[in-house]
Amino acid sequence: MTRFYFAYGSNLKLARVQARVPSARFIARARLPNGCLSLNKRGRDGSGKANLAPEGGAGVWGVLYDVEPAHWTWLDGHEPGYARADVRVVTEEGDEVSALTYVATTLTDEPVAFDWYKRLIVEGAREHGLPGDWVAALERLPEKPDPRRIT
Repeated sequence: MTRFYFAYGSNLKLARVQARVPSARFIARARLPNGCLSLNKRGRDGSGKANLAPEGGAGVWGVLYDVEPAHWTWLDGHEPGYARADVRVVTEEGDEVSALTYVATTLTDEPVAFDWYKRLIVEGAREHGLPGDWVAALERLPEKPDPRRIT
């Protein structure tokens, strides 16, 4: 089994993914060609979460993490409503790499993230130095306040 995990949503934040899977180590910035990012995964909290459509788009930027094979079940436990999917991504250096990622199995008709969740994605993209136009696209994703959080 591959050890590489392609993260494109809130797990872009290194501290977040390492809190879930301490063995996760950043390997490279990478892009899923012809993919499309959406917030149409239905979260347990009723908001939209990041999801991939593997075809039909300009591509999705994310990062590759190395994850110990025994720790994938830990990561699975933090990704309810998603299924693992095999993908081929391209690193900044042009290398094509096999990786696993997560694709939603439960969808919402209201693809809008809570503001704090979207912030995790944007901060993770900046943290890893993803391209500026990609960060700008993430900043334009729809968001709404989380009624459970006091700001």
